[in-house]
Amino acid sequence: MENAIKNYEDVDSWKTIMFLYNSALKEVGTKLEILNDEFQHVHKYNPIEHIKTRVKTPESIVKKLRKNGYEISIENMVRYVNDIAGVRLICSFTSDIYRLGEMIGNQSDLKVLSIKDYIRNPKVSGYKSYHMLVSVPIFLSDSVVDTKVEIQIRTIAMDFWASLEHKIYYKFEGNAPEYISRELRECAEMVSSLDEKMLSLNEAILDCLREQEELRLSTKRKDVSHLNRVAMSGLS
Repeated sequence: MENAIKNYEDVDSWKTIMFLYNSALKEVGTKLEILNDEFQHVHKYNPIEHIKTRVKTPESIVKKLRKNGYEISIENMVRYVNDIAGVRLICSFTSDIYRLGEMIGNQSDLKVLSIKDYIRNPKVSGYKSYHMLVSVPIFLSDSVVDTKVEIQIRTIAMDFWASLEHKIYYKFEGNAPEYISRELRECAEMVSSLDEKMLSLNEAILDCLREQEELRLSTKRKDVSHLNRVAMSGLS
């Protein structure tokens, strides 16, 4: 992407970069919707509950560059801020998260640049989510520009906790009292327990439905076999 902005003035460069990031969100969003529709068609199940997209505001980009010690420039923005374009996938169960991650990774025209698994390795705060940094080609009239998009995949419960944690820490500007942080970590443990319980319950329901279907098919086969025997005895 850096090559795409070298021939523009600053204002035009900014507009061009924002155009590319918005285009990348459209590309990735469409792919995810198709994957979800295909899964519904094949398995009669939607792994994605919601899809949220956003492009970082200029203020957020500048704040992140300053926080990480970089000079404020469009080049540094493109090079060092990886989550300017972001997609958040909300799933019902933790098993859906890894299934979706695998499906996304198998897309031939998406390049996975990095993966951060905060589910198996939560942050100190208790934050859990599965982050994928991907690169998607944007086909322009005279060039192809690879553009970065961060994909976050989490359950409904994880998203609930993360949203409230962000609001709470925003009020304290990142310096919340220790007892607040401790309470949030305890809430994160409750969220994890809830996710585990709901996944276990869902698997138990699926097992029960499979057993019912097997019993139905077995009963149907016995009925057909009985009818065949009756029919054969009538012919003899």
